[in-house]
Amino acid sequence: MDAIKIEEYRKKVKTWGKRNYRDFPWRRTRDPYKILLAEIMLHRTQAVQVVKIYERFIGEYPDIKTLAKANKFELHEALFSLGLKWRTDLIKDLGEMLVNKYESKIPKDKSDLLSLPGVSDYIACGVRCFAWNMAEPLRDTNTIRVIGRIYNMEIKDSSRRNSKFKELAIELVDPEEPRAYNFALLDLADQVCTKKGKPKCDECPIDVLCLYNIERQIRQGKTIVGVA
Repeated sequence: MDAIKIEEYRKKVKTWGKRNYRDFPWRRTRDPYKILLAEIMLHRTQAVQVVKIYERFIGEYPDIKTLAKANKFELHEALFSLGLKWRTDLIKDLGEMLVNKYESKIPKDKSDLLSLPGVSDYIACGVRCFAWNMAEPLRDTNTIRVIGRIYNMEIKDSSRRNSKFKELAIELVDPEEPRAYNFALLDLADQVCTKKGKPKCDECPIDVLCLYNIERQIRQGKTIVGVA
C-alpha cells in the first residue's frame, strides 16, 4: 500500500474498532503493572478464560511490592486454572526482579522489559503500546494473519518471526493512535479475519484494500470496487 492507502487503512480499522470494541478489564487501565500481568496471563490462553482469574489476582496483588512478597504456593493457587504451571515461577521471579532492579516500577525501555522473566517481544510491545501509547506493532498469529491476508502473502506458523511481516507490521501501525489501532486489529482478527473457517470478507472494513479479498472477488467473477 502507498502512504495514502495506509492512512485510509488505519482510519478504517480504528473506526471499525470503536464500533466493535471488546471490553476487558485490562483494557480499562493504563497501569503498566496490570497490563504486564494481563499479557503474561493471556499468553496461549483465550481472553474469556483469563478475565475472572485476572480480576481476582489483581485484587490480591494490586502492586509490584505485594506480588514480590507472595510465595509460589499462593501464586500457584491463584493461577493454576489457567494451566501452564511455568507462569507461576515466572511471575514470582518477575515481582522480585522489579523490586530489586527497577525500584518497584515497570521499565519503559524495551530492552529492560525484555530482560524481565517471561516477557517476550510481543508482551514488551503490548505493554509499551497499551500503557504508554507507544507506536509498537503487535505480532502474533492473529495480527499476522490479518496482515498476511491484506497483502495476500502465504501465512505460516513462523510468519510472526519473518522479517518481511515485521516490516509490514511496523509500517501499518498507527503512529498517532497506536493503542486504539492495536485494540481494533486484535478485535478484527477475532471477529472478522478469523482463523477458523473462511474470513468474513463481506463484513470487513478494509475489504477494498485487501489483496486476499480482491483476488477472491476476481475468482468469483465479481466487479472490483477500489484497489489495494
